[in-house]
Amino acid sequence: MPPASLSLLSPRGIVLQIKMLCKTYSATCIGLSVVTITVEVDVSNGIGIMIVGLPDNAVRESLTRVLTAIRSYGFRIPGKKIVINLAPADIKKSGSAYDLAIAMTLLCASEQVEAQDLDGYLMMGELALDGSIRPVTGTLPIADHAAGKGFKGCIFPADSAPEAVDIDTIDKYAVSNLADVISIIQGKTDVSHLKVIRKGVRETAESLPPADFADVKGQYLAKRGLEIAAAGGHNIILIGSPGCGKSLMASCMPSILPPMTREESIETSKIYSISGETIGFYGLMKERPFRSPHNSASKVSLLGGGHDISPGEISLAHNGVLYLDEIAQFSKLTLDMLRQPLEDGRITISRARYKAEFPCSFMLVASMNPCPCGYYGDKSNRCNCSQAMINNYLSRLSGPLIDRIDMHVYVERVSPENLTGDRKEESSGDIARRVMRARQIQQERFKDEAIFTNARMTASLISRYCRIDSAERIFLTNLIDRLQLSARAYSRILKLARTIADLEGKESIDYTDISEAVQFRSLDRLK
Repeated sequence: MPPASLSLLSPRGIVLQIKMLCKTYSATCIGLSVVTITVEVDVSNGIGIMIVGLPDNAVRESLTRVLTAIRSYGFRIPGKKIVINLAPADIKKSGSAYDLAIAMTLLCASEQVEAQDLDGYLMMGELALDGSIRPVTGTLPIADHAAGKGFKGCIFPADSAPEAVDIDTIDKYAVSNLADVISIIQGKTDVSHLKVIRKGVRETAESLPPADFADVKGQYLAKRGLEIAAAGGHNIILIGSPGCGKSLMASCMPSILPPMTREESIETSKIYSISGETIGFYGLMKERPFRSPHNSASKVSLLGGGHDISPGEISLAHNGVLYLDEIAQFSKLTLDMLRQPLEDGRITISRARYKAEFPCSFMLVASMNPCPCGYYGDKSNRCNCSQAMINNYLSRLSGPLIDRIDMHVYVERVSPENLTGDRKEESSGDIARRVMRARQIQQERFKDEAIFTNARMTASLISRYCRIDSAERIFLTNLIDRLQLSARAYSRILKLARTIADLEGKESIDYTDISEAVQFRSLDRLK
């Protein structure tokens, strides 16, 4: 609707035309939460232009972009006092995504564009100087938010709108310039060609196919461990000498993981949308993420935060795999900061100016050498490290962090017979089918529990789904006493045994499941 106006009579009898405000809506993401931002523009008698509402420098600079862009389309800059307010005023506004909303509200407030339903749309976009619209981040969670708030539609840049195609409860428009937006809000012409609709499967960037376990010679214990980890979403660390295949086996993990459920896909896709990594992609993510940051990664890049509240690698690995190669080379302080996210599956980032929460329910896959030279325990007897050096190297992983890693697997060097033999190894497809069956059991088990895997069971769920008989209980009691296991290690053994039983299709946990689970807690014996 056009802005309202009010006529007043001055003391000298002159009629003053005072314009009332015009408004539209934009949004901002704080973590995965979305806040509606009301963009208000008032054009009144006077001279000057100002923007208020706690804007940062990028938002202040939007005035130059907006004014130049609307001038390039033949519109005029009102020679009056212009006040632009971004509400609520207590939330800091950052970035360039408000440009489009500011421009359209200004054109309507100055009566250069007559809008049929301006405040029915939530719009985002950065303006170029020629009036074209550049992509922005966060369109997927913003479209979901707009649908819940009852907006008529969302107007997004053409490169960003396809991310939100699967939010089918609201109209989404992909616009390339100001002319497209004006056509939508005026409602005088057919704009159906601007609507984002599903036309096919999601486009993905070209990449190499994932590695296959069929290419891994031998290493049957390690492959069994990775299968169990994939089936239950368990954290795992591979320890072995250089060249034994740790990195290769870790890179095979995506090939045996099941596709994400729709709920997992939406949540993971929202994180990637906020980070800007899905701009130009179509629809929701289907493949589970596999993140492998270098050991020089900073705390902010790993955990998230920074000036723009960006998700870190642990959140980008949500519902997927975070692979830390040579984990002992990471900063000890940074590694210890992983303890709470590993336990809770969420991270809360608190700073002086903001507080944001991101989900980070990932499967940690780590690898490391057993000593500084890398050959401790190797059959070649090449290790020249003292026991003190070995202990110091292993101590880079603190006890509380090791407690949170469900499985510890020692990987031996591949024997010459396995390395040169022509035995056909089991493919990832065969392993993936077993993993999928175990995951389906867990989905049915936890359908009312808001979790997806055994690894995420709470203490109450462990008591319900990991019951054991008296013989198994005595066996576990003796192990806890002999190895001095913590309560957390005990619960993780039970979760692991539950997954092993699921892989075998068993209703209850028995002695063999517990025995195999304990075999994967080898680092507990070094404490």
